[in-house]
Amino acid sequence: MFYAFVGLLSISAILSFLNKKFLKLPDTIGVMVLAIFFSLLFWGFSQLNTEAFQVFCSVLSGIDFKTFLFDFFLGFLLFAGAIHVNITDLSKQKLSVFLFSTIGVLISTALVGTLIYFAANLIGIELNFIYALLFGALISPTDPIAVLALLKKAGVKKEVEIKVIGESLFNDGVGIVVFLTLFSLASMQGISLNLEHLSIELLREVGGGILLGVLLGIIANRSINSIRDEPVISVHITIAIVMSGYAIAVLAHLSGALAMVITGLYIGHNLHSTAVDQNQKNHITVFWKILDEILNSVLFVLIGIEIIAITFSLDAFFLALISIPIVIVSRWISISLANLFAFRNKSSASEILTLTWAGLRGAISIGLVLSLPKEAISDTLLVMTYTVVVFSILVQGLTIERFVNRIQNKS
Repeated sequence: MFYAFVGLLSISAILSFLNKKFLKLPDTIGVMVLAIFFSLLFWGFSQLNTEAFQVFCSVLSGIDFKTFLFDFFLGFLLFAGAIHVNITDLSKQKLSVFLFSTIGVLISTALVGTLIYFAANLIGIELNFIYALLFGALISPTDPIAVLALLKKAGVKKEVEIKVIGESLFNDGVGIVVFLTLFSLASMQGISLNLEHLSIELLREVGGGILLGVLLGIIANRSINSIRDEPVISVHITIAIVMSGYAIAVLAHLSGALAMVITGLYIGHNLHSTAVDQNQKNHITVFWKILDEILNSVLFVLIGIEIIAITFSLDAFFLALISIPIVIVSRWISISLANLFAFRNKSSASEILTLTWAGLRGAISIGLVLSLPKEAISDTLLVMTYTVVVFSILVQGLTIERFVNRIQNKS
């Protein structure tokens, strides 16, 4: 695992350099484009030497994407994303963020699952309804990290930007919990189903994760505020809080994703107060910004090279192409329906379109689908997930600026 991480880190550094020098795309998008390009190039050359290709595939299969994401990357990335959010701005959009990341995720899961179920059976792919819902759950969480800089460049309204950021932070945690709940249901098929037990577990995981996040935030803030003249130790404390806090959440079967989001928001709010020394604040924010960008680059490189490890059957790829418009339309419907409950804080039609197109899918979706037991249907779901993720990052990510400008000019 160590050597795999070293290799990925080195490749991501090289690809980041090439992107800045030549492609000049947003960092995460650029490294993924290059990773896919070089993977396909290598695949082409490897047809002349199948032995070398088989060796590369065996090395790639030894990289556990799920372990990389959920045991190492996820806690850091969610904390790093949350710590930079101004909680005062977020609180102004709290109702919309809550609705989009909860009701929106549930509606999207149901819509995508139902439509994919009928589409699959229509083209002759046997897909159990519960697995169709699993796909809906894993593809519903958004990951707009790569598009945030483009949103700012496009001059999108501050409140829309906060809605995009806030929703993405919380719907990761909600989406994971919904996925795990549905997976439990799938595992219990043919067994006596205890919905009361599942509901209690769901509440414990979500509520426990939030409470743990608050507790970690309080501990971290008190520690940081007590050593205002030691910025390096303050950074050290935040690293320890993230690593130990996420580990505790996993061991206690709580939502580590929600715990890290709440902890990040709590510490970030403290950093914006006068209680924190400016030098201390600079050290913490710069460290987490750099770490966030590096880990995202590594993660998107891993997404790019994963294309070689995927077996694309014609039927699965056709269903994957159908799933792209299904996912986008389902997101628009889910955001629109959730928005009905926002009362005075409703988003306009143009804002809903922006939220729809800015809802990129990313590593969370791929990590979740790879956590499914290895069987024929999981291969189909992997092809669908990978296709939707790549489309959202490359097509939606690269066109968001033009899309936002056109929407704003019409409104």
